[in-house]
Amino acid sequence: MTILNLDGYTDLPDGKIAVIVTFLDMERPAALPSLSAAAILERWHAPDPEAYRALYRSVGEDWLWFSRLLLSDRALGDLLGEPTRQVHVPRLNGAAVGVLELDFQDEENVELAFFGLVRDAIGKGIGRWLMAEALRLAWSRPQTRRLWVHTCTGDSPAALGFYRSFGFRPYRRAIEVVDDPRLAGILPKGAAPHVPVIEPRD
Repeated sequence: MTILNLDGYTDLPDGKIAVIVTFLDMERPAALPSLSAAAILERWHAPDPEAYRALYRSVGEDWLWFSRLLLSDRALGDLLGEPTRQVHVPRLNGAAVGVLELDFQDEENVELAFFGLVRDAIGKGIGRWLMAEALRLAWSRPQTRRLWVHTCTGDSPAALGFYRSFGFRPYRRAIEVVDDPRLAGILPKGAAPHVPVIEPRD
């Protein structure tokens, strides 16, 4: 069993990766941003698991998103069909260019569960518009008292600053250690090159 050294280095077993996770939250803002984009936002009711996985990969493969890829069709369908969960898709010229998922299971503490764009949509102002839409959806419910999100060092290096620019504040940090999904074939070996794959040595 590996013991975490809180004052130095800790070697990870073969096949494992570690990321630093930062949790951020916000209370009700004084004013919501109003931004526009060429895209439109569409609510995705009861997504088909296969179609959802394809979009999830398109958005998250560069950033080591893999948790939803581990679920069976039934488990994923049940999760996405929860009445307290909303999946929204930004569309540009009819094509899906991202995903926005809000979890209202705790009606006072709403989670921005997934947020991202496909590679070709980044840098066009769609991300800031999509976040403005996320805030509008979350805060349109009178029950909402807090909105929270987490990001990690596997994510885009711009993510933390992006969230903070909208008023999210860091409040907690954690270390997540998982099996490298690229070694298990869940993601391709070339995914997320900023987190190098370390092949076990003989």
